[in-house]
Amino acid sequence: MGRSPDPVRSEALRQGLRELGYVEGKTIVIEWRSAEGKPDRLPALAAELVGLKVDVIVTAGPLPTRVTKDATSTIPIVMTQVNDPVGNGFVASLARPGGNITGFSTLAPEISGKQFELLKEIIPKLSRAAVFGTSTQPGNSQALKEVELAATALAVKLQYVDVLSPEDIESAFRAAVKERAHAVLMIVASSVVGDHRQKIVDLAVKSRLPVMYPFSSYVEAGGLMFYGVNLTDLDRRTATYVDKILKGVKPADLPVEQPKKFEFIINLKAAKQIGLTIPPNVLARADTVMK
Repeated sequence: MGRSPDPVRSEALRQGLRELGYVEGKTIVIEWRSAEGKPDRLPALAAELVGLKVDVIVTAGPLPTRVTKDATSTIPIVMTQVNDPVGNGFVASLARPGGNITGFSTLAPEISGKQFELLKEIIPKLSRAAVFGTSTQPGNSQALKEVELAATALAVKLQYVDVLSPEDIESAFRAAVKERAHAVLMIVASSVVGDHRQKIVDLAVKSRLPVMYPFSSYVEAGGLMFYGVNLTDLDRRTATYVDKILKGVKPADLPVEQPKKFEFIINLKAAKQIGLTIPPNVLARADTVMK
């Protein structure tokens, strides 16, 4: 349950289940639910799934996880894409979750440091950066602390811009331009952005701002770059926990797993649009270079 089942991500989960021998429609039935970028619809969707008495619920992101946790304390929940499961109160600890929730965390504190290092290599004069976040999102303050540490280490001054709804996106870019930011680091919640990726990518080009995006889907939509957790790998691994729970293992006994794979994607067309040259040594490190 989460935003509109992202075809790549839902396919990764399906693939994981197929690898474990499940046949959709025969040995397993999947009920997809999506808030389609409207977070206020989540409670009704969670209640619907609980009413269907499903065996396990898979959630994508902190907000759907919180809403589902409020809806049931008995149906096992496998969360994905949650950066701070302990801080959010979803589990007692990563090693011993303790309740009806377990799953996969995207918690990798070193990511923001790496993101800034890459930005600095691409923009040597980088001294001011805007950070677009969502203060109402569980885990936002934790992510921000890590970003601040990374920025301080590289002597980059931060400007924080709060993006609480799709309507705030345009003014966020205006604010970054006004403060003459050299780059933008985006940690906006996916539940807020919904299907506005194209609009964001277009605004970045219009503002001539290099943006480090929170998901690879932005780069596929024409955005400049992404460095972070390989979510497809996490989604495929989610199937292993669904399988264990269906076979009787309790979520409380399954430790929360952390990311194993990271990816760096660069879009050269996007770089050209804003007059940015990517150094060869950075290109050499990219897992995918889009032309």
